Parts: sequence; C-alpha cells; structure tokens
Amino acid sequence: MDLLDNPVWAALSGPHAGHAERYGRSARYDPEISPFAAVDDPADPGAWDDLRSLVGVGNRALLAGPGLATPPGWTSDRSLPGVQLVGTGAGAGGGDPEVVVLTGADLPEMLDLVARTRPGPFRKRTVELGTYAGIRRDGALVAMAGERMRLPGHTEISAVCTDPAYRGAGLAARLVAHIGAGIRQRGEVPFLHAAADNAGAIRLYRRLGFTVRTDVRFMSATAA
Repeated sequence: MDLLDNPVWAALSGPHAGHAERYGRSARYDPEISPFAAVDDPADPGAWDDLRSLVGVGNRALLAGPGLATPPGWTSDRSLPGVQLVGTGAGAGGGDPEVVVLTGADLPEMLDLVARTRPGPFRKRTVELGTYAGIRRDGALVAMAGERMRLPGHTEISAVCTDPAYRGAGLAARLVAHIGAGIRQRGEVPFLHAAADNAGAIRLYRRLGFTVRTDVRFMSATAA
C-alpha cells in the first residue's frame, strides 16, 4: 500500500510518532493537536477493535483515506467526499517576503481566523505539527496555511484560509506556494486534501502544480 493511501497512519507511525497515542494496530493524535486517528489496515476488523480500545466505546474518531467504510461495531455519523492532490510540480519557487512565520503567540488570531473560515480541523496545539505561516494587513492576520501530516518523503499542506474581506487577492495561492517551497527544500513532496465539491480550491491547487492523485473520504466514526 502506498503511504499516501493511509496518510494518518503513515504519519503517526513515522515522522509524527512523537505526537501519537498508540494501541496495537491503531493510533491517534493527541486530541489537543488533531482529531485524526488511523488503523494500519482499514479493511481488517481486528485493527478497528484496537482503535475501539484506544478511543473508548461511545467516542468518535476522525479518519481519512480512500474507500473508508466502518466495520460492524462502528457507526459513522458524518462522511465527506474529498480528493487528495500531490504537488509533484509544486513548490519550485522561492519564499515570499511578505509571509511571516506564525508561532504560539499568534494562536488566538489563528483560531479566530479558522473559526470564521472553517478550512478543516485545527486545534490549540496543531501548530506543533510543522511550520505555519500567514500574511497580515494593517497588523491583522488575514490569511494562513501550514504543515499538518508529515509522512516519509511527504508533508501535507493544510489550514489554507483567507479572511472573507481579502479573498480574490491571491493570498492563499502565495501561502501554498511558500509552504510548498519550504517542503521542497527538505527534499519532500507536498500534498494536500480538499473537499470534492470545493471546485475553486481544486482549481487553485492545480494551477500551483498539484495533480489529483485519488478520491478520499473523511469519516467521523463512533465505537459502539
């Protein structure tokens, strides 16, 4: 199986092992960092049994990957179709002088921007996963993007969002290009995920050199 077919597991059993909570053949991020969890083989009910022991009966886990489906003993209350894009032709340029690195000191503004734009899961300690960067206008954070899952040879670009008042100015494109360039400088390939119906974002990522690799599913599953 390609690592990108099970990206959360590849991250938690690889470069992000230090952020993982493990039980048998299952793993999850510390919930303050990310809601994502994974099993080593989504087709094996035994791995899901380990995940049940990890998260606890009645609790949810967020999973991501192609063709996900819950086995007996689990229910799914939300499932979102998406696509996975790989930037084999992205991130070749240099950095952007207007982009600033974001740190824990910027967290209140980051959380506020995420709450208003809803780019996907982002929690109080998500910034620990990699480099996050933003663009400011009149001192206020108006756009950001950063690194989330890190796999051997690949890093995911995530939390791409722009204040509604500043959309259409190309800020998201500049941030994705900047983060992608940093990933490329480490000798890795950037990748990202988008909702299948987010045609505007997919069009932007294609223009930046990303290609759609596969369909994926984001699934919230509860252990019964």
